[in-house]
Amino acid sequence: MAKIKHEKIESNVFLLIVLTLLTVSVGGLVEIVPLFFQHSTTTPIDQKGNALDVKPYDPVRLIGRDIYVREGCYNCHSQMIRPFRAETERYGHYSVAGEFVYDHPFQWGSNRTGPDLARVGGRYCGDWHRVHLNNPRDVVPESNMPAYAFLARTELRTSDLGEHLAAQQSLGVPYTDAMIADAERDAEAQSQPDSDGAAGVKERYSEKIVVRDFDGSVARVTEMDALVAYIQSLGQLTAIAHDQPPADGE
Repeated sequence: MAKIKHEKIESNVFLLIVLTLLTVSVGGLVEIVPLFFQHSTTTPIDQKGNALDVKPYDPVRLIGRDIYVREGCYNCHSQMIRPFRAETERYGHYSVAGEFVYDHPFQWGSNRTGPDLARVGGRYCGDWHRVHLNNPRDVVPESNMPAYAFLARTELRTSDLGEHLAAQQSLGVPYTDAMIADAERDAEAQSQPDSDGAAGVKERYSEKIVVRDFDGSVARVTEMDALVAYIQSLGQLTAIAHDQPPADGE
């Protein structure tokens, strides 16, 4: 009897499709839905339940993240360090879910044509990243990464930044109304350290926030400023990046 039923399913394309979709749907619900209610994936805590000092992206870095996604950087770079000695020795402390609670969507990735970027922030200076984006072969001769020199010629669009922060706020990112109201002005002040608005950026976000020019030109804020600022923030929004990773099996 079981053989007849199995043959009936395999010989009926429509029935096979329906049952396959049903199986995948049920499996997806069982695996995915609980993650929306787990404390470890919805709040900034580490694998032991300790609170992480995760900070939301400031305006320039938030736009930089959008540029990172727009240019498809996630196709070649992951942002997830697995808990294996080979990875932690090369990249740093392994990634934990609580680090990414303010990432919508997260940039874990699944392919590494280039190195993982989860902890790359602060590893190189801003000028290195600028040269690397202008022409990767200037700093890594064997690189097959395309050049992004046009970013330095493209002025940063900030007119809808307040709406962007408001959308992130609705998803649970702790942006205040003052941050949303001053988003456009803060983005311009972040890349101009001598401007009148630079102090306000530090007041609204953090005294540790980096307020500087990243693309070598203080005359205007470009997409290069935003992308370099975002890259320099990776792994720096929480102190876990500076912790010593435990050995395998601990």
